[in-house]
Amino acid sequence: MAVHAPEASEYEHVTVRQVGGNIGAEVGGVVVSGELAGEVVRELRLALLRHRVIFLRDQIGVDGDEQLAFARLLGTPTKPHPTVTGDGRAVLPIDSEEGKANSWHTDVTFVDRIPAISVLRAVTLPPYGGTTVWANTVRAYETLPAPLKALAERLRATHSNRYDYAGHRGEQRIGGVDVRERAHRAEFEQFEFVAEHPVVRVHPETHEPSFVLGHFVRGLVGFQTPDSTALFELLQRHIVRLENTVRWNWEPGDIAIWDNRATQHYAVADYDDQRRMMHRITLAGDIPVGIDGIPSVALVGDASQYSEVVAPPGVELTW
Repeated sequence: MAVHAPEASEYEHVTVRQVGGNIGAEVGGVVVSGELAGEVVRELRLALLRHRVIFLRDQIGVDGDEQLAFARLLGTPTKPHPTVTGDGRAVLPIDSEEGKANSWHTDVTFVDRIPAISVLRAVTLPPYGGTTVWANTVRAYETLPAPLKALAERLRATHSNRYDYAGHRGEQRIGGVDVRERAHRAEFEQFEFVAEHPVVRVHPETHEPSFVLGHFVRGLVGFQTPDSTALFELLQRHIVRLENTVRWNWEPGDIAIWDNRATQHYAVADYDDQRRMMHRITLAGDIPVGIDGIPSVALVGDASQYSEVVAPPGVELTW
């Protein structure tokens, strides 16, 4: 089902300003808290499903508790990460001193139950650089030539956490990794997760086909490594074409919310040795299902302690 832009009159409690032709919108009229009215939450979800990633400005003073209370209005929070403790509840600090997420990915695709939504809050920003870019994986599928669509719909890929940016740290720096990085890496590598997903899944709320790829992919099932790599690079290159992306310049108080089932993202590491700290909360999703009706499967690791499997809410799409 193709999703078309809703009429402005459908937004009665928030304002929505599109910031990219194919992805991204800034939403106004929202003060982040756990006390938002149901009508406001519904309109936020509508904007998110339509624009894939939405941005809330001027949320100065929002702390971790308020971020978590707000996130709970949109879904069921997962633990911070399948292997990294974070704050022990739901918040995963993304700290540039422990590594940088400068690689295209969808969050946590190495488990069978991929998170549905991510909520990212700016905590400490560098004086320059540090933008984040998102790509629309639904639009990427829609614009794929028909012969490649037919191929992609039949492909499955294995995903692994072995080089997750939350645990894979700067071995390439002169002098290797420091004590803090070694400890974090040891925590990350205490468990291994591998999942097999369809390369094209069906979005559970909009019913649109969407790519499931990114840097956690270890190979396409049934292909030798050279062919697997070539096919992956062909599809991944199509996903991240500049026309399919939006780039966000963070300001203090910004919160970004993205549909993890319809996007990839990349944190641009162009701020030298300046500090950049973000706090991420992910919301539980379902187990992806391919166009052929075959679901994802866990091959290594049990993610039940990380996340529930949550069916999407009964949002009525009115556009």
